[in-house]
Amino acid sequence: MTALLPVPAAAPPVADATARRRRRRREALAGYLFLSPGLVLFIVFIAGPFAAAMVLSLYSWDLLTPREFVGLDNFTRLLSDPLLPRVMANTFLFAFASVATHIGGGLLLALAVNRPMNRVLSYFTRSAIFFPFLLSWAAVALLWKYVLDPGFGLVAYYLGRIGIDAPNWFVDPSWSLTAIIGIDFWYTIGFTFIILLAGLQTVPTELVEAARTDGANSRQILFNVIIPMMSPVLFFATIITFIGAFQIFDPIHIITGGGPENSTRTIVMYLYQTGFQAFQIGYASAIAILIFFVIMGVTLLQFWGARKWVHER
Repeated sequence: MTALLPVPAAAPPVADATARRRRRRREALAGYLFLSPGLVLFIVFIAGPFAAAMVLSLYSWDLLTPREFVGLDNFTRLLSDPLLPRVMANTFLFAFASVATHIGGGLLLALAVNRPMNRVLSYFTRSAIFFPFLLSWAAVALLWKYVLDPGFGLVAYYLGRIGIDAPNWFVDPSWSLTAIIGIDFWYTIGFTFIILLAGLQTVPTELVEAARTDGANSRQILFNVIIPMMSPVLFFATIITFIGAFQIFDPIHIITGGGPENSTRTIVMYLYQTGFQAFQIGYASAIAILIFFVIMGVTLLQFWGARKWVHER
């Protein structure tokens, strides 16, 4: 007669619950460990400085004498600063011009490169467009300062060969900001180009071929197929370009110093001059807070407007 094997006893419900809690704690700990490097960087380089700027904006301080609490006086001073409207106008003009030229130029370059061509030529073209972005702003600014020099620069030389007198780009207030916009475009267009080229390559070729079969011309395909399909990438590129352009500093600091006649002085340049040249740390902190809220406001406005033209796949 075969003996019956004993049936193992079921684990107590309390033991199962304890094991599940331990497993969840281990998973949560692992998640926090993976997040910790980014969290530490965020606290040290973003949250910490922002909190310090909020505190310093309530004080009058020149780095040499003890701080004096002034409450909201620095923010009140922003409302009556006679230079701030000109600085903000320069900054917004530069930012909007940068967005328009980068999105338009980057899309045209991406369309030109994203077509059948020799692999070596394609690689060379993409590398040549992106290469300036790998250089430092200091090197680029000094390079263009000499290229655009009205006395011995290459641009002045070739314009002179065709009978055109080159303007004094960085001394004439009517040309100075335009020159900075052009230099920024040459330097950073490669980054926008790479983003838009990647987005262009995600557009299904079946849709393009179907539109072409239905009789659509190149212009109709671009505006009715390619751009709507690329709208999330265009939206991302617009956000990134505006944020970067609104904080432009390096070429202005190196080439013009904000002049002539404040024609190239932007808000970040004004912050630098206020905080590190005039040593008005409290007021500079208030300007930094203003920059943060302006960028956040414009970004939220862009997100609100994106609901009308960004098409999610």
